[in-house]
Amino acid sequence: MTVALERLKREGGRFRKVAFKIPTFGLWRFPGVVGCAAGWLALMMIFAVFADVIAPFSYEQQNLLGRLQPPFWLGGSGGYILGADELGRDVFSRTLFAIRTSMAVALLGTLIGALLGTFLGFLAARFRGWVEDLVMMLVDWQAAMPFLIIALAVLAFMGNNLVLFIALMGIYGWEKYARVARGLVLSAQEQGYALAVRSLGAGGFRLYFRHILPNVLSPLIVLLTLNIPDTILMETTLSFLGFGIQPPRTSLGLMLGLGRDYLLTAWWIAVVPGVVIFLTTLSISLVGDWLRDRFDPTLQ
Repeated sequence: MTVALERLKREGGRFRKVAFKIPTFGLWRFPGVVGCAAGWLALMMIFAVFADVIAPFSYEQQNLLGRLQPPFWLGGSGGYILGADELGRDVFSRTLFAIRTSMAVALLGTLIGALLGTFLGFLAARFRGWVEDLVMMLVDWQAAMPFLIIALAVLAFMGNNLVLFIALMGIYGWEKYARVARGLVLSAQEQGYALAVRSLGAGGFRLYFRHILPNVLSPLIVLLTLNIPDTILMETTLSFLGFGIQPPRTSLGLMLGLGRDYLLTAWWIAVVPGVVIFLTTLSISLVGDWLRDRFDPTLQ
């Protein structure tokens, strides 16, 4: 299946539609797939919020006598449902708290990027000329730079803390929102309701934030849901390399990185967080595709 997208391009004072196609597999169209994805995400949110209540052990509690115990279905004991890691810590309990950390970083980082990009996109559409050129130059610079290398350099030279890490996740991907918001606002400015509000003497703030923003918000929300998996995978990559979330905190990427040395002897240490990452990002992508096809006006 192919999905036709439209973008508006200004040429010679007129807007014309330029169509391009992106191939998709339409997995969400199978019966029950979106429901299963939404159920998995709801389960992840429950785990993240109630990790303190659900976890049978503290995620820091060590038991060296029970280190590398397998899951219960492989003959493990000691109450370790998903086994124990190299320090005898319960993998299930650590996974619950890792879900909380990874989801919080991903959601906060994506929200910061969405707000920053949307604001700059509105700014570029409102103030044409050098302001628009400056914003689009920043967008092109951000899109051209290898973000992973920049993030590694910043974390290596400035040290790592949770606030800085979330701020870096917020900078990741903001240019997508800026491009989309600018195009949507340029198109909305030519619609009848915007021209009518402007003719009644409405100021810029009232026009853009009371009338245009509600009409272009749905595609931006859909874009946000589609970008959350990218942020989760970026956090996972940085934590896997040792530059993301640092002990004593835990995250899915950190657990995956610590368990890579035990894949042959205690595979559950890395496989459990790896499966959670895969299913979570896949579920968010499926729900995002469903929302896009339902609410993105360019696909109607």
